Amino acid sequence: MKYFAAISLLAASSAVHMFGAPPVSGQYFTGQGARLIIGQATFTDALPGASNRLLGAAGGVAYANDTLFVADSSRFSDTTPQNRRVVMYRQITTKLPGPTTPIAPAVSRCPVCTGRNDFPFTFDTVVGQADFDVTDPTPAITRSGMRLPTAVASDGQILAVADTENNRVLIWNSIPTSNNAPADIVLGQTGFDAIQLPIVVSASSFRGPQGLWIQHGRLYVADTQNHRILIWKTIPTKNNQPADIVLGQSNFTTAPEPDLTRLSTSASATALLNPVSVTSDGQRLFVTDLGFQRVLIWNKLPDSNQAAADVVVGEPDMTSFSEGGNHSSKLCPQNGTDDNGDPIYPLMCEATLSYPRFALSDGTRLYVADGGNDRVLVYNTIPTTNGAKADVVLGQKDFYADTVTDAEDLFTPNLQRSASDRIRTPTSLAWDGQNLYVADPYDRRVLVFTPMQAAVPINGVRNAASLEVFAVGSVTFTAAPAENDQITLTLGKTDDTTDYIYKASKGDTISSVITGLVTAINANGGDKYVFAIANSAFNTISLTAKEAGLGGDDITITYTLSDNATLALTTSNPSGGGDAAKIAPGTIVNIIGSNLADTTVSAPANATTLPLELGGVQVYFDGIRAPLLMVAPDQINAQMPYEVGDSTSVTSWVRTRHNDGTISVTTAVGIPITGQNPGIFAQPGDDPRTAIAYHYSSSATLSILVDGTIKGGDTATITIEDRSYTYTVQGTDTLYAVRDALIAQINANSEERVRAEIGGSFSRIILRAKEPGLSGNGIAVTTSTSTDAVITVSASSGALCCGNIAGALVTPDNPAIPGEMIYVYATGVGFITPDVAQQGLHTGSVYDGPTVNNPASFMSSLAGGKTANVITAGAEPGTIGLYKVVLELNSSLPSNPSTHLTIAQDIYVSNIVTIPVVQPNPAAASN
Repeated sequence: MKYFAAISLLAASSAVHMFGAPPVSGQYFTGQGARLIIGQATFTDALPGASNRLLGAAGGVAYANDTLFVADSSRFSDTTPQNRRVVMYRQITTKLPGPTTPIAPAVSRCPVCTGRNDFPFTFDTVVGQADFDVTDPTPAITRSGMRLPTAVASDGQILAVADTENNRVLIWNSIPTSNNAPADIVLGQTGFDAIQLPIVVSASSFRGPQGLWIQHGRLYVADTQNHRILIWKTIPTKNNQPADIVLGQSNFTTAPEPDLTRLSTSASATALLNPVSVTSDGQRLFVTDLGFQRVLIWNKLPDSNQAAADVVVGEPDMTSFSEGGNHSSKLCPQNGTDDNGDPIYPLMCEATLSYPRFALSDGTRLYVADGGNDRVLVYNTIPTTNGAKADVVLGQKDFYADTVTDAEDLFTPNLQRSASDRIRTPTSLAWDGQNLYVADPYDRRVLVFTPMQAAVPINGVRNAASLEVFAVGSVTFTAAPAENDQITLTLGKTDDTTDYIYKASKGDTISSVITGLVTAINANGGDKYVFAIANSAFNTISLTAKEAGLGGDDITITYTLSDNATLALTTSNPSGGGDAAKIAPGTIVNIIGSNLADTTVSAPANATTLPLELGGVQVYFDGIRAPLLMVAPDQINAQMPYEVGDSTSVTSWVRTRHNDGTISVTTAVGIPITGQNPGIFAQPGDDPRTAIAYHYSSSATLSILVDGTIKGGDTATITIEDRSYTYTVQGTDTLYAVRDALIAQINANSEERVRAEIGGSFSRIILRAKEPGLSGNGIAVTTSTSTDAVITVSASSGALCCGNIAGALVTPDNPAIPGEMIYVYATGVGFITPDVAQQGLHTGSVYDGPTVNNPASFMSSLAGGKTANVITAGAEPGTIGLYKVVLELNSSLPSNPSTHLTIAQDIYVSNIVTIPVVQPNPAAASN
């Protein structure tokens, strides 16, 4: 079939730009995705609640003896719900899908999401609440209740919980096996049922403890608001037992000022300010010193009071302190100078920290939960010098930006919050020997990151038709114009910009300004650097870079307004050219990488159902095994399951069983999901590539749009040569009813030279000459309506045009003609209407719904800078993941062997492809 010719070209597609080189195998790499999620049903749900699967504001996490412990509360008052409990997940490494373990097909919507009702395992035990499904919102001061548990620790034998707002630590002498089991020991208070007030600072008291650690028979507590670490050389055996060692203070009774605004303590190797975590790898001690924006490392376990730390992370030395964190002027390379010649530094970099929350070592690496920067820093070796740089960042695409915080801007389409590769203020970490667990309380989940074979880069999953990723920016209007307000919008790159001017007339609205500017930007072949799309529903112009990749990030958007203008707006420069591509459900995707397969293997060209394994290769999206079209050592073609349409982000990896019997698995990457993001299939080569475009009809054609509104008594007339067809509108009609009535009249005339058809998109009529070839060219068509009618009937041109050979390729030897209908194949168009058609879409199997169907999201098209009518853009029967897009070219296009063509849905513009166009009547071409 014809569409397989398009698919077969994917293996020979042009090179795709990667976001940096793929990292070393077996290591974490910057921007990677989580492989699993605990506590939610998808990577983007973040649903509040409490159950034996669902987590609330989970702020603490620990691992010991194959059990995961989660403190399901957070110190942040704006995180909800505070479930005031600790849940346990026993034998977790056997219950969660292993990194190399195959996942059976059709198990679940997300077999790697433990929060789903169909996930086969649940939390085993809960303490702090009577059961999983009912959480008492009342803070408790009892042996089995808690006020705010924020940290948890275990050595596999005992359990300790920091009940922060009760100023105490609870200890169970054995791991609880029954719900709501009471604690055995309380530290920080004399008993379970009362809180000592006022707090008297001593070796046995706490003020808001937030960190715990148990190792080699010792207990460590971060006594946060007393600005110290307390150490018990043996596990306490009685209530209120005093500590043996104190760090951060000179003695146990020093009473630090609890009001930080009045505290005069300076940073040093022996001072602490609000430490929130303490951990050890058995050799070293790691303290997260939140107040001083740093992590301190003791190279050997301290045995004396106020022992000095040896290494500081996040500051250049032990005495430096940046109040807001991110001490970039001391730790980051200069990236320019300001107008005064003073140095400029990035907001953050590999060496800076902002409100760090946790530090943990797996014995080789150091992990730091850099909460204020919404990221986890990974140091491949334990730092031995002050101010060391991290090697990898998780939760961000690079070291220099915080895209989670920036995502407050809802009109910046390249940013999002909950995702498989994003973390919002990580607060705690745990390591089980192969997986890193990250507590993400704002998104009510625990993310699981696994270092595997880093063979697919973060932008390595693309729409197989468009291949590239294009930066997107926006102009958002916030106030309407007054008469004579003038805006000058300037687009371009340094020293190469273009001004677009719009002057408001009386009665103009924001929509008028948007329409005027978009028209100007796209006129005469369009702006050099961007396409403009009107999104009037959001008072926004979306600007998509014409240049793929990072080059699009260099485009700037600026503006000036006339004096005293009431028109107001904000701009966002194009960004995301190096990001992961946004993929629509059902899209045929191209996965690029290395060592993905041993040989090239393709699915049968006539397959009605695609295989889920090919050449030993399996591809997973959220743990769903994906249908495969082709696998090769450096790329894979697969289909994104339609089932992921309930999410805005999925995680993906490739599992390969090699010919020698070994198994390799790629490190997970996050993929943004959107409702639609179309790509047009094209020939191999450099962008813009030549479209795989076909002539639509063997007979001359023309389209007529029935539009406007319904008013009884209006008349609509189509005149073909000297034959008129008139319909009188009834008050109960729809536009489709008027269309169908006119079609019926035309087709009822057996002498008529044309046949009328439903046009697919909108209430459109297609007129097609009955006689094929050139004889139908020039059949005149006019339209009219009655006086004062509110219905409109408009023809795309004054005569039928351009009969060719239906299905023949558009080539330089057989070019497209202005006014002709052509068609291309696309993928990434997303869901379709009506419902009966949507039911015909199946992941991995051919579409078996009705031929006439439309995208759920409106599609538009530009060819040569002029609107091309989208006649139809539906799923093609008998194909998998493909959509046939029929376009009617503008009749005034000039001759151009490389006419640019795009399609667009919502804010998303396809790749630019080219078609040869020849204008047989040059006088008809106009601007």
